[in-house]
Amino acid sequence: MKAIKCEALTKTYYRKKALNDLTFSVEENKIVGLVGRNGAGKTTLMKILSGFSKAKTGVVEVYGRRPFNNLFVSANTIYIDDQMNFPTTLMLNEILEEGRRFYHNWDHDLALRLFEYFGFHRKQHHNELSKGKESTFNMIVGLASRSPLTIFDEPTTGMDAAVRKDFYRALLKDYLAHPRTILLSTHHLEEMEDVLEEVVLLHEGSLHLHMSMDDLKEYSVGLSGKISEMEPFLQGRDVLYKQNRAVDDCYAVIRNDLTGGEYRQMQQAGIITSPVSASDLCVYMTSETSGKGSVDDVFERSADR
Repeated sequence: MKAIKCEALTKTYYRKKALNDLTFSVEENKIVGLVGRNGAGKTTLMKILSGFSKAKTGVVEVYGRRPFNNLFVSANTIYIDDQMNFPTTLMLNEILEEGRRFYHNWDHDLALRLFEYFGFHRKQHHNELSKGKESTFNMIVGLASRSPLTIFDEPTTGMDAAVRKDFYRALLKDYLAHPRTILLSTHHLEEMEDVLEEVVLLHEGSLHLHMSMDDLKEYSVGLSGKISEMEPFLQGRDVLYKQNRAVDDCYAVIRNDLTGGEYRQMQQAGIITSPVSASDLCVYMTSETSGKGSVDDVFERSADR
């Protein structure tokens, strides 16, 4: 069964399309990463899926139902972001008690164990927490809810590296024990490569790529060498990124469809091949500075004046 289905989904804000003819689907019981640059449409999509916002045109379904103003979707979905507001009169332990009353799959024992592990105090209030602690508490609510569709929008905002690692481990362990569909946006894709099963890459509101993490890791290859030697191998290929790094040297990322014979020819020509991380590939494929060189060129041009 499809947990998420979008067909020609469009959402416009002030005449600008936040989502543009977006079509993709996600099977249930998968951990899917939603990635893209700021303004790519990630938060807009997540709010539509959660029922907080309504699409302008197109079809969007969560477990076969339209999410906007839908009680079934509301009861089976949780949306966690860094703007969550809880009643200021409630202490943290009381917020967890309310979670148990609302979410029918709520695991209160898990919530309390995570609450203690991350060093919270029962009588603290949510609006008194630091940014990192606030994100950590929100994460506890998201995990303990065990909602069939759990959505995390940049869940690690403010967390230090150690807490982020704990979050990834807790997420994976609880998912393995209690499978559900988890959709999360992140700017730390390199940290989550071992957690995510699929990646959805958005760019300017459109679907740029949707594939398994394993396929994404093998999707491209990096080439570096002299420009004169590189050019013949780049002709007719799907070049995802290219940058001249010196007068006669360049680096390029191409789709990894090279044959064994082509690899050998490159080695003989002095071209070095290297793997490209999934995180770097997503950055290259959505680069907004194509043809502008790198940021180093800004300073070099300034020095020449």
